[in-house]
Amino acid sequence: MEPASRIIGQWGGVSDVIAPERVVCTVWAKAVGKNIAQRTRAVKLVRTTLIVEVEDELWRRNLRYLKGQILRNLIKAVGPDLVADVEFRVMPARRPVERETLQPADNALTLRPSDDADAISDPGLRRIYKAARRRQSA
Repeated sequence: MEPASRIIGQWGGVSDVIAPERVVCTVWAKAVGKNIAQRTRAVKLVRTTLIVEVEDELWRRNLRYLKGQILRNLIKAVGPDLVADVEFRVMPARRPVERETLQPADNALTLRPSDDADAISDPGLRRIYKAARRRQSA
């Protein structure tokens, strides 16, 4: 019995429903196995070449030696028409997201409450202060 990905890959009208790139990228983890799939990512399909991102240069070099076996597994999974080559690229380094932290001592602009009464921590006193201010301004 043939896998569904192979049937989908050979079906001529599939490009209208499911992009061949999506079929090949989905099958990637099954074709290479769990350990390699954790350290790689199938990114896109350019014509018949699958572009795969790897963690570092060492992984790229080692996977290049396994390229024939990986390609055979991919062809077995999706058929010979979709993938003819695999290209390994090192993933671009991801910079950690830096968040701005406001510290009143370091910044010339400190956050001030919009109302003087908001600085009063006791809710009862705050309400009395606001009521007195309203009476005074009326």
